[in-house]
Amino acid sequence: MSKFVKSATSKYKFGAHMSTAGGVSNSVQHAYDTGCNSFALFLKSPRKWVSPQYTPEEIEKFKKLVKEYNYDPLTDILPHGQYFINLANPDEEKALKSYDSFLDDLKRCESLGIGLYNLHPGSSLKGDHPTQLKQLASYLNKAIKETEFVTILLENMAGTGNLVGSNLEDLNTVIDLIEDKSRIGVCVDTCHTFAAGYDISTAETFQQFWDDFDRIVGLKYLRAMHLNDSKAPMGANRDLHEKLGEGYLTLKFFHLIATRYKFLKKIPIVLETPQDNDDGYGEEVDMLEWLETIPADSDLSKNDEFMEKYQTLQKNGAKSRKEQMAKFETKKKKPAATKRKAAGKDIISQMAKKSKK
Repeated sequence: MSKFVKSATSKYKFGAHMSTAGGVSNSVQHAYDTGCNSFALFLKSPRKWVSPQYTPEEIEKFKKLVKEYNYDPLTDILPHGQYFINLANPDEEKALKSYDSFLDDLKRCESLGIGLYNLHPGSSLKGDHPTQLKQLASYLNKAIKETEFVTILLENMAGTGNLVGSNLEDLNTVIDLIEDKSRIGVCVDTCHTFAAGYDISTAETFQQFWDDFDRIVGLKYLRAMHLNDSKAPMGANRDLHEKLGEGYLTLKFFHLIATRYKFLKKIPIVLETPQDNDDGYGEEVDMLEWLETIPADSDLSKNDEFMEKYQTLQKNGAKSRKEQMAKFETKKKKPAATKRKAAGKDIISQMAKKSKK
């Protein structure tokens, strides 16, 4: 019997990224056993371009478990695209290769009855950034026409420069070019947002971020969130996820997530924090649901249980935060050309690490 229970009372769809080892249907079982009200998964191996198609039996098993465990496949499941898909690549051959894998992902979603799909928007590399944004949008329009119902979510990114989606304006530009806007949306990653330089660490600054998001992109396009703390300080442009409360965002930020915003109640809020096993995710889902019970206007400094947890988690992550701050301070002193080179190496390194999951 699982030690975690899927909440029937939480107003939020807290969940986590689940393994598909042994078959895509196993992700559903893992999610249920971890107490998730939403979940993410890879639709195929993140380490290679081509993977075997699902068998009819595996598709049927997936759908059966989704129904049995009361997940809505149109709103509660958030597959993640392969990290090396880059529809903004100025190299036509590589962009077409990315498109083939991207379209295959979308068709896998629809074969499973899944209604959402999360994509890193890619990079314009050495191409003209505005031109490559138009190329990205053209591929998205083409894919929408070649599929039936899955909604494509563009994830905001932590980097700067040529990485698409490091600022809200990029997302707005691409969405403006989409012909069927009912099939496009955004997934906001909390670590990426903070690392990109958006201060979301307090109630006031987080509200300002949502005001800016609504003005530039539109809250109607917010369809999912990735919930991660950040090992690196604000503006470091490093995609380094941390366990909730151990990073620079702290547990106070995640209390805001769990209590303040009605528009977050209907979307999947998925953990991608570094964990050794699913039990870590289960504990974090439980913690988020506990934070939900603490009133939004509480004086957290007078809540002994909260402050004990807050201080313990900050102590756990203190060494890592100190190391990343030292790296950030060193990076700020480097010449611009050296910074760009280092950023490029960092992106490649992070993608390689993530592809091993």
